[in-house]
Amino acid sequence: MQRLGVMHIIDTLSAAGAERVAVNMVNHLPRNRYIPYLCTTRCDGPLDAVVRGDVIRLRLQRKSRLDLAAIVRLRGFVRANKIRVLHAHGPSLFIARLAAIGTNIRIFWHAHHGRYALEDQRAHHYRLATAGIAGVITVNRELSEWCARKLRVPVESIWYVPNPVALEAGQPGAVTLPGLKGSRMICVANFRAEKDHLTLVRAMAHVAREEPSAHLLLVGKCHDAAYLKLVEAEISALDLGNHITVLGPRNDISALLNHCDIGVLSSASEGLPLSLLEYGATGLAVVATAVGQCSDVLDGGRAGVLVPSGAADVLAKEMVALLRSPERRRELGSRLHSRVNQTFSAGNVMRQISAIYDAALGQSSDPRHLKSEIYVGSIANPVGKAESVPK
Repeated sequence: MQRLGVMHIIDTLSAAGAERVAVNMVNHLPRNRYIPYLCTTRCDGPLDAVVRGDVIRLRLQRKSRLDLAAIVRLRGFVRANKIRVLHAHGPSLFIARLAAIGTNIRIFWHAHHGRYALEDQRAHHYRLATAGIAGVITVNRELSEWCARKLRVPVESIWYVPNPVALEAGQPGAVTLPGLKGSRMICVANFRAEKDHLTLVRAMAHVAREEPSAHLLLVGKCHDAAYLKLVEAEISALDLGNHITVLGPRNDISALLNHCDIGVLSSASEGLPLSLLEYGATGLAVVATAVGQCSDVLDGGRAGVLVPSGAADVLAKEMVALLRSPERRRELGSRLHSRVNQTFSAGNVMRQISAIYDAALGQSSDPRHLKSEIYVGSIANPVGKAESVPK
């Protein structure tokens, strides 16, 4: 069988969720079937170091949204290498569409951010960009429904597929962190309002009173400087400087997680958060808000603790309960570890992605014959005909 060229396109390789998904996917494309390409449209970043050596790279370094030279360069590269599939992550969809005009290249848009479904002002631009593409891959059901209802993507061309996780084992002695073993918690989430660190900080005020040795690490890139200042001001106002450390962006997530006891996520909105999968890959017990696909990842609360968003008191209560119960932490961590390995492993997810590619290229009938706990179209029956979408 002749291998097909597949290019994943992402704006940067910063250490964020969508970027880690793109790298995981291109790293785990089945090499016996595909030639892997990775294009960064703006710049590289920390994740450049973990891209596998056999991935063929294109760095466009575009200067603006409508950088004609970058578009022409991408178009020439794709045609010269006879690439058949462009898998565009997030806003890189727009440059992919422009570069593929007049070709028979199949384009998929990977919609990562749960907030899209809450911001209908984005719909007009994405409706134009998704018209006629091979399909949309989403990270939660709300996004699938939004794509059908607002973008008018045909229901048979929308798939909800879990993010793949591929986390290498950390080195237990590689980092020195504040806090004590048995009392150290971590939240891996970039600093922007929808991650709602403020609720987590307020919960820590309750936790610190109940468990004075408790310490929380906040790990993530600053996407909103004003929001980060609010978080830091809240830490100071609640006198939590000895209980919360802002570590900022890190490239050693695996090592950090191996030094922690509880993973926390306090988001107000989500897609399918990669941080939860990384917590599970490490075997951490988790407390997370029941938003996006967090409930799916945590198996409806059987593989982790789910709390309402914005409820600092409830979040604090569950964090304290886990701090006080090492046995419960081990039980939940083991369940989540098993679930992540079985359902969200890179190999399992990429088999599903491969089936979608094959269907778009006419090499198989319908990718929905695949069965998985998570792999279901939110608006389409995985083994039957598409259902109608409510208006």
